Amino acid sequence: MRIRTIAFAATAVLLTASTLAYAAETSSTVGMGHPSAADLNALTDARVGMIKAALQLTPDQEKYWPPVEGAIRARAKNRQVRFERVAELRDSSPMEAIGERNPVELMQRRAEILSQRAVDLKKLADTWEPLYKTLTPDQKKRMAFATYAAMRGMRDAIEHQIETEDDDD
Repeated sequence: MRIRTIAFAATAVLLTASTLAYAAETSSTVGMGHPSAADLNALTDARVGMIKAALQLTPDQEKYWPPVEGAIRARAKNRQVRFERVAELRDSSPMEAIGERNPVELMQRRAEILSQRAVDLKKLADTWEPLYKTLTPDQKKRMAFATYAAMRGMRDAIEHQIETEDDDD
């Protein structure tokens, strides 16, 4: 069983790394460096597939999966909408952007974004709860690893892009 776990972990890391490398390569050549909708969809598909494969759900557990997958995809879709809004703001030249920015509006917009992220995360946690209660200890360990690998990889790739652009502001 230990070899199987190690093999699964290696596969999960490779899936995450290859998807992220593809997304980083394509997103750096398109637009302002934000991941494209196709990149984010590919990352979401990889994340969903990796987590579901890691869990190896029983038929009884499968009935809890659709709401979880829906919440993951809704959260990813809202993230894409946020990226598109940021990209629209960046369409103006740097001098126009500086002259037109209102710091209060920026803070309000940031608060709205954080509120939406909180709602999305709460929905995700709420949809995971019934499924999580049915998982075996081994499934919980695999879930923790797969979720950590997927979330960290996506977060690192996205945060790197945002930090790079924030430095320009």
